[in-house]
Amino acid sequence: MFQGNLRRAVASCLAILTLVASGSSAAPAQEQTVERAAKGQPAKDIQVGVYLNVQPDCTSGTLPAIRLVRPPTNGAVSIKRGKVSATNYKQCLALEVPGFIAFYRSKPDFSGIDILTIEVRYPGGRTEMQRISVTVGGGPAGQKI
Repeated sequence: MFQGNLRRAVASCLAILTLVASGSSAAPAQEQTVERAAKGQPAKDIQVGVYLNVQPDCTSGTLPAIRLVRPPTNGAVSIKRGKVSATNYKQCLALEVPGFIAFYRSKPDFSGIDILTIEVRYPGGRTEMQRISVTVGGGPAGQKI
């Protein structure tokens, strides 16, 4: 059941999918900062990131290392491992690879914007700092629907 729900969640959030087509590179390590946003309801899992490593032959490479640099003030972040399916990604017509999926869950009574920062270290030396703003609640002043 979890895998089916996870696949649906991943499929619906491909806009925040982070794919890495790795290859050998002699370039020095580089750090990049990325600003992203997500939204959802209080006390529910909100998907904030998907992290994979897709090789040029459409197989999985070593997954990136993920570290919570700045935790959210009004919630918690958890990482789950799952299988991610994608179609028509670069030269890959269809693939299914393992990946890490990051979720944010707010405190039950929180409504507003919470911010967290995740560091993602990809194989080959590239590091990405992801500053993620999570909007929790809906309607004016977090009015419940």
